[in-house]
Amino acid sequence: MASVYTPTSADETTPRQRKTRQTGSIHTTEKRKVYGKRKADAPRAVFEQRSPAKAPEKTETNAIQDAVDRIEAKLADVRIGEATLVEEGRDEIRREDTDTAIKTCIHAVDETPEPDPIQQPSPKRTPMPKKKYQRMVEVRITPRVIVQDKQRQATASPKEPPIRLESCKRSTRKNKPSRRASSDYVNNEKASSYVRSILNETLSPVAAQGIQKFDAWAARAGEMLEVVKLAEGSYGEVYKLRMREDICQKEMSKSKLARLKACGDGVFKVVPLRAQSGPGSKKFTSIEEIVAEVKMLKYLDPIPGFARFREIHVVQGRFPDAYQKAWDHYKKTKNDCLNPNPSSKRAYPDSQTWAIIEMDDAGCELEKFSWSSIFQVYDIFWGVAMALARAEEYALFEHRDLHLGNVCIRTTRLDGRMHPPTDLDIMRQADSSGFGVSTLETTLIDYSLSRAELLVDGTSALIEVTSSDLDKKQIFDAIGQDEDDVLLRDTYRHMRAQLYNDNPLDTEKTSDIPGIWAEYSPRTNLVWLRFLLKMLLKNKKSEAQAAAGQTLRQPLAPCSSNAEIKKAAKSGKRRESSIEVQFSSDAHAKVTHLKRTLEDRLTAILELMDLEHGHEDMCCAADLVAFAIDAQWLDEKDFFSAE
Repeated sequence: MASVYTPTSADETTPRQRKTRQTGSIHTTEKRKVYGKRKADAPRAVFEQRSPAKAPEKTETNAIQDAVDRIEAKLADVRIGEATLVEEGRDEIRREDTDTAIKTCIHAVDETPEPDPIQQPSPKRTPMPKKKYQRMVEVRITPRVIVQDKQRQATASPKEPPIRLESCKRSTRKNKPSRRASSDYVNNEKASSYVRSILNETLSPVAAQGIQKFDAWAARAGEMLEVVKLAEGSYGEVYKLRMREDICQKEMSKSKLARLKACGDGVFKVVPLRAQSGPGSKKFTSIEEIVAEVKMLKYLDPIPGFARFREIHVVQGRFPDAYQKAWDHYKKTKNDCLNPNPSSKRAYPDSQTWAIIEMDDAGCELEKFSWSSIFQVYDIFWGVAMALARAEEYALFEHRDLHLGNVCIRTTRLDGRMHPPTDLDIMRQADSSGFGVSTLETTLIDYSLSRAELLVDGTSALIEVTSSDLDKKQIFDAIGQDEDDVLLRDTYRHMRAQLYNDNPLDTEKTSDIPGIWAEYSPRTNLVWLRFLLKMLLKNKKSEAQAAAGQTLRQPLAPCSSNAEIKKAAKSGKRRESSIEVQFSSDAHAKVTHLKRTLEDRLTAILELMDLEHGHEDMCCAADLVAFAIDAQWLDEKDFFSAE
């Protein structure tokens, strides 16, 4: 089978022929294709309107509509006068001539013959003259409602026709855009201008309005959710909202539960931003780096295997109490808390600005998961490889930081358990390629060091290259503390050597070349896939260790005895049990053979990706996936079907 990678450049070159090139900021490209489909659209910002625990209020809108309906019913009798008024002198009457307009309407109604109440009864009209003129007096309110904007009326053209009563009615239903109270936002024009490029990437009007106060932003979650810290890194920290246990016991409507679930399905990546001047101006994440990451998140959102983007928020101030408590709990219970305490004024000033990236929860980080089955290894590796292959086609993408903390896994099982598949699970999919048996799905996260080419808009052929200068990150001189860390640090150096020298083994440090990290070198994805596969095979637990912690489920109750069972039935059951034993032994043999086959395939993949003796034509992740599909190690549906 030919490579799944479709060239997008005008010269129709293949990835094996494409060489790294210096890329400008913008150039042209053709339309790209997304391989695979998402199961559902990503939800948008959970804090866009109001607290997720509160239903949006509609009473005000309903009250306005009821008032409009009553006014329309009362004004139904004067439509004849309105028509006569417009026909006789539309260009002569001005909005300020209130009394003249009313007198004309009354005169027109007086001359109109009154209908016979017996022949034409009307529930809305009474023949009493007094009440009829009371309705006409209500017309005097109409010009006052129209005169709402004095400035507009003063600058209006004198030839402008008078506003009809229908316009008056529509004005009462005008919905004013909701705007957050100014106390929820930071009133600092200089700071807002500094982060304007981030605010331009927001999706909701609430987030785009300006820099929000951290405590005001956090308060929108309400009191039904608690904050939990999930992880941290050099970029910042990741938090999650979950329902409080005491709230879970209470009865609530399905709509409230759905909104709370939307919050619980999301995570918040809190990133301290580099200050424009003063404290923090020489550390933390720069504005350009966070903008590049958000652009990639938004652009790669349609690709299966990549994180689902919801929103980007910019907040300022100290950590709210709920987030500080979550940080303190993580510090007490985890041994990998290395970031400074957010409450420390030496680490973060009171005016610290934070970017909060809101995304879907992608599951558990791979470095925190214990895998023990070759089926789990097979699914994790090929899930990552296919995601990279799709992104290479769609955005000429390189991840460049694919350690185990940047790969998340989750299961498709309804109970959420990620235990190894049983022999029965394996036999149900014995006719497949072997992929998907473990039910584990992978998601790539954290594109802060990644490189991609993004379409500027959907109609033009202009693209923008987003990348980060890794030479400024000081990650190539680090020495590993253990065997796994040594392999990780060497992988960074192999990646740099591939980009600089087109040879991953030529790791001798050379002088930095400005702008080189904007170039496209997709073989770096293979360098990281090699690291991932070596880690998966090296740290896989033995099946004996995994089985030691498992116990067989006991029956709920003993079977009831039946004294009238015939001997023939007993002998029949003996034959059935012997067949089951024979089937189980055959199934076990087939499962053992399939496990050995998958191990042999992954060992062959390691040889293909070997840095010194690997296949010369293996230039990117798309080539690797095409090879696997050709060899029937993957099905085409694994790559092209929905996530």
